[in-house]
Amino acid sequence: MTILEDLAAKSQLHWSDYIVLIAYFVIVIGVGIWSSCLNRGSVGGYFLAGRNMNWVLVGASLFASNIGSGHFIGLAGSGAASGVAISIFELSAIFILLLLGWVFVPVYITSGVYTMPEYLKKRFGGERIRVYLAVLAVILYVFTKVSADLFAGAVFIEQSLGWNIWGAIIALLILAMVFTIGGGLSAVIWTDFVQVFIMIIGAFVLMVISFTRIGGYAGLEEKFLGPEAWPNFTRQYVDMVEAGQNVSDHMETYAKCGMTNQNAFHLMRRADDSSLPWPGIMFGLTISSVWYWCSDQVIVQRALAAKNLVHAKAGTVLAGSLKLLPMFIMVFPGMISRLLYPELVACADPDSCKEICGNPAGCTNIAYPLLVVKLMPNGARGLMLAVMMSALMSSLTSIFNSSSTIFTMDIWRRLRKNSSDMELMIVGRVFVLAIVAVSIAWIPIIQNISELFHYIQGITSFLAPPVCAVYVLGILWKRINEQGAFWGLMVGLVVGMIRFIWEFSYGPAPPCGEEDTRHPLIANVHYLHFGILLFGIVVIVTIVISFLTKPIDNKHLIRLTFPSRFEEGERIDIGETESTDSKPKVGVNEEGSVIPLTEINNKEEADVQEADLEGQEDVTARNASFPWYKKAIYWICGVENMTSSSHDSDKPVEEADMSIDEDPRWSRWTNFSAVVVMIAAAFVWGFYA
Repeated sequence: MTILEDLAAKSQLHWSDYIVLIAYFVIVIGVGIWSSCLNRGSVGGYFLAGRNMNWVLVGASLFASNIGSGHFIGLAGSGAASGVAISIFELSAIFILLLLGWVFVPVYITSGVYTMPEYLKKRFGGERIRVYLAVLAVILYVFTKVSADLFAGAVFIEQSLGWNIWGAIIALLILAMVFTIGGGLSAVIWTDFVQVFIMIIGAFVLMVISFTRIGGYAGLEEKFLGPEAWPNFTRQYVDMVEAGQNVSDHMETYAKCGMTNQNAFHLMRRADDSSLPWPGIMFGLTISSVWYWCSDQVIVQRALAAKNLVHAKAGTVLAGSLKLLPMFIMVFPGMISRLLYPELVACADPDSCKEICGNPAGCTNIAYPLLVVKLMPNGARGLMLAVMMSALMSSLTSIFNSSSTIFTMDIWRRLRKNSSDMELMIVGRVFVLAIVAVSIAWIPIIQNISELFHYIQGITSFLAPPVCAVYVLGILWKRINEQGAFWGLMVGLVVGMIRFIWEFSYGPAPPCGEEDTRHPLIANVHYLHFGILLFGIVVIVTIVISFLTKPIDNKHLIRLTFPSRFEEGERIDIGETESTDSKPKVGVNEEGSVIPLTEINNKEEADVQEADLEGQEDVTARNASFPWYKKAIYWICGVENMTSSSHDSDKPVEEADMSIDEDPRWSRWTNFSAVVVMIAAAFVWGFYA
């Protein structure tokens, strides 16, 4: 048993902690059940929440979808290891979120799509890009996002409370799966809204307690760079060197690893910094962030669920405002944890680290759980467990819903072109079960990954830049065509996979103090720098091939790019015929007389309404004849009022849902708020630069 496990075993929950936990589950489950009854009986309702969410819900869900338990563990751990620099990931996201609201979302709305691969299908035509990105997205969700949050949740639950890891994680997965299956995006967004408040309140309480223990921010700034943040192993080494005594080779190798970086309170590091070099932060991180915030299904799906463009923009402003918080409620507490418990968090000797947390490479990941165990009073410890559950569940439910959306709308409908809405709804839910099964099977593997944060960021830098390049070029420039986009993606995939396989063939990066025997191209080329190079290669390949091949006719690009978002006229999707436009807008009755098309449309609408009434009566009669268990299954899947022949998913998005008209008054307020948020982010960035 490690030291931390022994500490967790002695930290039994108080009865007040259980009350807080029960209250949390009652509130979240209640909200999930209530919201699951909204917008659940249609494809648009299940996958886009009926496109009826206000800006507060959209912004809260954007924040909650991003902030998983991995942020609490990873940001606090990185803060304990190297200072505030890791906060740059959160600050840069503020500007990219606003880019989402002002540049990307207007195009997605006017294109009238459910998923990001579906947008690429409309933009470029063909199926190969859409299917490739759909499969890639699902793989990334399962093996990076889900695994990262499960690992972080496991670290917290196992090491801070001593709970059985399998029982806790499986229970969380099942609960998240129930919300996603039962209510779709509506339930996910509403539970995210509740859980954001729980996360912020709990983390804020711990932040205040932590700062109180060290004398406020001044105490943190004064002590973190000094010996107070070093373990005894490092202090002993310094004392022996200053006294002129001989030190062992073992101490000489590892003792300096316990010292804090002298640039711990600076966001911008040297270009050759092994952790976060400034060129990689300024350019490489921007590329990865644009992929994540502007083209990833989990994020964009929330923005598309907004009532209109103003609500989508305001939601991104709210999410950007909330992204100012992690530096204060996660990174600083991680640094404080190192000050309070340097022997545990800042261990430098591999043998000591293994004895403390079971990981000889270091124990900074325990910084946040340790604060919870040591500082939080009765009741508040249960609150923090609820916070971690909120973070984990909000992230998982978002990933589950978005994965099922992509699989159903972009993959399953390609396999079964005539699938009904009922079939799509059931397939979407069943696919969530498959994701859960794979995630549970992946848990033993992710437990053996010591550098999970850099592992996730590395994979992102290997695979995301080509996707980012294609989206950026496709949205901003009409001249980019399908051939250029596809071969740009393929070249990017090959180059990225070569680096990925080559790097991980060496195994984990050597811990501090040990010699790096990897090839110089791996050891010295940071993954963020590689992301810049890969992005440039894909941009060049895409542009060159696009210019060497036939351009896409403008009639296929109406309202599919940022410059053409306001263009009027009917768009003809690539591959569709124009026969409907060439036909005269008249009809012929039974006597052979010409009649206006409006009369035909009115008659068709009346026939549809009559058919809907008859279909509803048939559904009611059908449901009455079913046994109770089949009724329950239909209700869980949200198809109790649907017919097996309905095809609402094939209908185009309503014209009102594709409008990007804005109320001038609210548009001005949204623009003003965005400027204020950017100024605040720039101030924090400049203050800690």
